Amino acid sequence: MTTCRELAGFLSRNVWDAAAVDLLTEDGPSHRVATAGAVGLLTAGPGGTPPVPSVRASDGGHQLSEWVTVAGGVPVHVLRVPLPDGDGVHGTLTAVRARAGFGDHEAATVHFAARLAAVHLGHARELAATEDTVAHLQRALVAEPGRPHPNLEVAGRYLPAGPRALVGGDWFETIRLHYGRTLLVVGDVMGHGLDAAVDMNAYRSTLRDVASTDLAPHRVLRRLDALAAEDAARRPATCLLVRVDPARGVAMFAGAGHLPPAVFAADGSASLVDLPVGPPLGTGVGGYEAVTRALTPQETLLMFTDGLVERRGEDIDVSPARLVGVRPPVGAGVGAVVDAVVAGLDARHAEDDVAVLAARARPRPPADPGAAASGMPGGPGEPTVER
Repeated sequence: MTTCRELAGFLSRNVWDAAAVDLLTEDGPSHRVATAGAVGLLTAGPGGTPPVPSVRASDGGHQLSEWVTVAGGVPVHVLRVPLPDGDGVHGTLTAVRARAGFGDHEAATVHFAARLAAVHLGHARELAATEDTVAHLQRALVAEPGRPHPNLEVAGRYLPAGPRALVGGDWFETIRLHYGRTLLVVGDVMGHGLDAAVDMNAYRSTLRDVASTDLAPHRVLRRLDALAAEDAARRPATCLLVRVDPARGVAMFAGAGHLPPAVFAADGSASLVDLPVGPPLGTGVGGYEAVTRALTPQETLLMFTDGLVERRGEDIDVSPARLVGVRPPVGAGVGAVVDAVVAGLDARHAEDDVAVLAARARPRPPADPGAAASGMPGGPGEPTVER
């Protein structure tokens, strides 16, 4: 649309009194998408002289049509040329001038402008088709996460960094484990573009295989790191794993170079989970640790990639404080918490891709007192570290 507006504006300012661009639709008919200049002259149809092809100033076989009509008692000279597209056309360009006709040089100018604009229209349509393809690819790669156990509510969002960032390496996932537990995952492959998306899918597939062994999160990261390090072409990635056990009211956390998650209380206040910092995946260094803390049905766990909080020129250690300052409405559901965070941090205008995954345990009937007291590590909310 920008190209069409610029084309009409150029001709109306420099050559003709008015100009219009009509593009063909998929089903054949054309529709007018841009006009400029004395647009009232464009409403005049063919008049006393019917439109006829002209051999003057033909351009690669794309001949122009010209005719004279009357608008408001004034003779109007009309010139129309195609917008070439290989063997077909994108549409037509129409230029009009009151009273005076046009010469060969002016016709050549219109032809040249139409041909140049048609090249840009072709590029724009190819880009639009490519964007549509990769958008479907990204939606497939970052689709709704796998089904968690019914005892856990989840909500996720993926937001690309603007219209030109077609695909990236941010992702999230949920994986069912034994005994009603669910593994929550958020990851971020370094870089952007199709290569990052391909590596992201490789990490995601490998993680599913490793997680099926039911290892603890930090051991899953060790295995994933070792496998990724064997592939020299694979990009490093950060990753955060949280194994949630709603029946026991606990969650086990482990991170590989990733920002810590936040936990929102029932009143909307939030705090970050204190996690040991491990190296990114793919380095082969290992050294991951796990932290276990209580997670009640009144709390909402929020995992995210750095695009949610990072801002240019700001220390990354300061950025998460902005997240903690967001206050979702009291009693908000899991999806509403995600929406509040995305809106509060203006994530739709972030400079990087954003992936967010939130989870909350569903309330359960009171358990047997003996079972309820079994094996809770530490006091309520008190983390314990496992190596």
